[in-house]
Amino acid sequence: MKLDTFRAFRSRNYRLYFMGQSVSLIGTWMQRTAVYWVVYIETHSSFMLGVTTFATQFPSFLFSLFGGVISDKYDRYKVLLITQIASLIQALLLALLVLFNTYTVWEILVLSTLLGIINAFDVPARQSLVYDMVDDKSDLSNAIALNSSMVNLARLVGPALSGIVLAAFHAGTCFMINAASFLAVIISLLLMKLKPYVPKQSSKKIIGELKAGLAYLKATPSIGFVILFLALISFLVLPYSTLLPVFAKVIFKGDASTFGYLNSFIGLGAITGTIFLASLKSGTNLKKILLGTTFIFGTGLILFSHISNFSFACIFAVITGFGMMSQVTVSNTIIQTTVSQDMRGRVISYFAMAFFGMQPLGSLLIGALSNRIGAPDTILFQGIAAILIFSVFLFFMKKKSLKRKDNIDTEMETEIIKVD
Repeated sequence: MKLDTFRAFRSRNYRLYFMGQSVSLIGTWMQRTAVYWVVYIETHSSFMLGVTTFATQFPSFLFSLFGGVISDKYDRYKVLLITQIASLIQALLLALLVLFNTYTVWEILVLSTLLGIINAFDVPARQSLVYDMVDDKSDLSNAIALNSSMVNLARLVGPALSGIVLAAFHAGTCFMINAASFLAVIISLLLMKLKPYVPKQSSKKIIGELKAGLAYLKATPSIGFVILFLALISFLVLPYSTLLPVFAKVIFKGDASTFGYLNSFIGLGAITGTIFLASLKSGTNLKKILLGTTFIFGTGLILFSHISNFSFACIFAVITGFGMMSQVTVSNTIIQTTVSQDMRGRVISYFAMAFFGMQPLGSLLIGALSNRIGAPDTILFQGIAAILIFSVFLFFMKKKSLKRKDNIDTEMETEIIKVD
């Protein structure tokens, strides 16, 4: 593997962030896996799994624009420090609730909603601050790809650990481990040496800042294209993970460990995808990569949907994970390397709305559809939806490319006539 794959590690602040966040994300995935498992065991309802996803992510949709404004208007470093401490407290409350065995599913949903609100302010600040952590800005795209590899390494390790802990101990133990894991990222933030924060002078109120962000998005169609694409994928395809407990328990007749391993194989595919992206040469056409990985994502879901052999299912889970996280990472990279610095937080908040906001709405749809036609046919539908989205956007990309070529040809003909 080329050393260039890890070139963003030349920046001390980014190295600290990567190490701390890697530990924290393992805990996050342990908690996420345990929450879904507890809800499914308590309710035996795929619809309630959709409701859980909705409770966790819909608040991010509601508040992410405000989170983006806060990220642009105030010190992102301090905002991130506050959200990490708040996340630690949320995990601790969840752990105490479950360990004392006095919980109901609705109390878990309330704490999940609280986490969704925290994430609405955490994601824009965290994503935007990466720019400040990287000394050489040419390493930014590599840092974004490494961020995704960090997420997916956690997705590989966290669910497997969660499955083992769930089987041997208690869901509350998973939540307690997650609470402790936030100390790693908080310590890494405290050790950083960033440039002093310079307050931004702006006479605009929050609503004015939001309008400015929307106007910028409209004036930058390359970013709008990516956000619309991600919104459709997030609504129709990404909520497939909502149904994984059903596959683990009903289709494969397994337990919490089966669910954890299934998530880990998806994580294996995802980390393979992000290492592939981190190794891409500068100047690569990322929009083509975006469409190609979406096709792989859809194909993986179609192959996975009706398989009853767990070993083969794990292979298709790897393919699914590769396509899923690659297209999300490419979307983020296109936005981060295109957006102007003063609009970074607000544009990332629109990215967060598309990614986190549409998933909970889609989860309600997918949960209800699964109750009606079953989990395998629902996953099949999602795979087909990914292929259709790929086809539609490929058609428009080709149409736009031909139109650009016609314009160039017309300009050349005009120049020739002028010369004659």
